[in-house]
Amino acid sequence: NIINYEEVFPTEETLKKEFNSSLSIKLSLKPVNSTSINNYLNNTNRLNFDGNLKKSSRFKFSKIDNFQEFEPEIVFDKDGVIFFDSKGSIFRFNELSKLVWKKNFYSKSEKKHNPTLFFGNNKKVLVVTDNLAKFYAMNIDNGELLWKKNHLAPFNSQVKVYKDRFFVIDLENILRCFSLLDGKELWNIKTEQTFIKSQKKLSIIIINETVYFDNSMGDITAVDVETGNLKWQTPTQINLIEKDSFTIKTSDLIANNDTILFSNNDNNFFSLDINTGLVNWIQKVNSNLQPTLIDNLVFAISMEGYLVIMDNISGKILRSTNIFKDFKIRKIKWGIKPQPKYINFMPIGFIVGSKNIYLTTDHGRLFIIDIITGKTTSVIKIDNEKISRPFILNQNLYIIKKNAIIKLN
Repeated sequence: NIINYEEVFPTEETLKKEFNSSLSIKLSLKPVNSTSINNYLNNTNRLNFDGNLKKSSRFKFSKIDNFQEFEPEIVFDKDGVIFFDSKGSIFRFNELSKLVWKKNFYSKSEKKHNPTLFFGNNKKVLVVTDNLAKFYAMNIDNGELLWKKNHLAPFNSQVKVYKDRFFVIDLENILRCFSLLDGKELWNIKTEQTFIKSQKKLSIIIINETVYFDNSMGDITAVDVETGNLKWQTPTQINLIEKDSFTIKTSDLIANNDTILFSNNDNNFFSLDINTGLVNWIQKVNSNLQPTLIDNLVFAISMEGYLVIMDNISGKILRSTNIFKDFKIRKIKWGIKPQPKYINFMPIGFIVGSKNIYLTTDHGRLFIIDIITGKTTSVIKIDNEKISRPFILNQNLYIIKKNAIIKLN
């Protein structure tokens, strides 16, 4: 529900300032209990969390060296978590932060390359892909290896487990469908490649027996789950050159039954018709953060630090507030005359709770933003470097840093 609604934002302009900042937003959708990494639509919805954000525990592991370029995700298993360290060791902790099992299936030479792992699961089988062109499956209860395979190219995408198969995209921009039983490839579909490989993790959604995915060129493709037959493909970047394909970063795709939503760091926020791929609307919001769709409202946060709320049907911006307006990191630049130096925040990811929005940044801060007003109410220091987007499970908020998972309640 929207209180005192007034349409204010012209579609042609790029968002660079606050609009309708006095508009009050009230959500009627009942919150859900946890962030689901196995969510086929990638939409986190409104989460049932309103904690006091006190540090309760942390899961420590060896430092991930390329954490600045990494988009980590946690696997939630019942009341515990599954993650990995810089040597490719996978570990499962229970709700009491106690280690249940720890497994590593990499050789000594492979460990030196600090593999980055991507997870998918169906609550029984954990599928692991990596940037070393390996993929394997594990028993999620005891960590035992079920099977292991080598691939021709490294992987760099979400992993979606669906029925008896799973889907993943490699660095050649090829969507691969594998058997969950033994890792055998069932089919693949190629999309346009680039010589320069983007480091941005690619996104996959599944709905109505259709797989939708993006590639490093900005194309969105829909294929049949069973056969891999092409249904439609929509390019979102015109005349994209190799240099641009390396720098373009697209948010995760999210969807409902009618619409696919995503944005990029080239000032474009898209709404596509899920059945045809036709563009419903494009809005000028500069963001590579995963958006959230609640009721009929789209929540996004731009790279400049604006919380933007849009109408899902029309694409009109209803409210824009600057959440970083009164917050900067002050450091002293030493020299002959010491001077203060101010560092701006860069947003990393956010979730919408029952009353607040929780946003993390590249300088280790957690911003708490009131949903009704769009104003930042407090900032919590977690670290001095990049931290992951927040995750929610059973009234606990989880944040990943380069050598630990922090749990707050």
